[in-house]
Amino acid sequence: MPGPGSTPVTRSTLRQQIADALRDEVLAGRLQPGQEFTVKQIADQYGVSATPVREALVDLSAQGLLESDHHRGFRVHQFTVADFRDMVETRSLVIDGIIQHATREGRTTVNAVSVAPVRRRAEEADRAARGGDLDILIGYDLRFWRELGTIVSNRYISDFLHQLRVQIWVFAMPHLRIEPDVRRWLFSGYEDLVNALVVGELEVARGVLNSYHQLSLSWADRLDERFTS
Repeated sequence: MPGPGSTPVTRSTLRQQIADALRDEVLAGRLQPGQEFTVKQIADQYGVSATPVREALVDLSAQGLLESDHHRGFRVHQFTVADFRDMVETRSLVIDGIIQHATREGRTTVNAVSVAPVRRRAEEADRAARGGDLDILIGYDLRFWRELGTIVSNRYISDFLHQLRVQIWVFAMPHLRIEPDVRRWLFSGYEDLVNALVVGELEVARGVLNSYHQLSLSWADRLDERFTS
């Protein structure tokens, strides 16, 4: 169950607010993979009626973050290393497709003005990654990729990649928190990626993204070794 530090839900769009609050609980590790809870428990926790809670939980189930059990309520989905590998591969294929499409369309650069807020996210994300600050990094990471996605691809692809990134973080956070040298496994090429896109160096951008892809797969290899040792 969410702890006493949970953010109270006070705004009118309860369904979305509850979904966002619970997603934050999962990402922060206060709701652990495999943990079970009921609609009533969540409704009591946030002091709201059951209906918007049930709707929010159904939404999170549709996003792959929760599993529904008709008799026992809901549980946080437990992703495996194999799931993580598949998600990383999907992320890489989709992003590479975006770059290829942009090249064919002649859209090789992004506007420096429109990307200015994304650059600020990149700076903060790189700083958090280099410092190994997961709680700061996750927020900037999700905002960075979401905002960059709205600039370089259509809304549907951007929404899909955002959902995929949330799932990746849900898997990764519990494992990253126990890494003795977590900074080794955190991507810190946000600014490099933005700089490459602004000047239209798509091959450089692809190289940054490929390094990110390989880093993720290397970490998956490490997790496999940990689980089998």
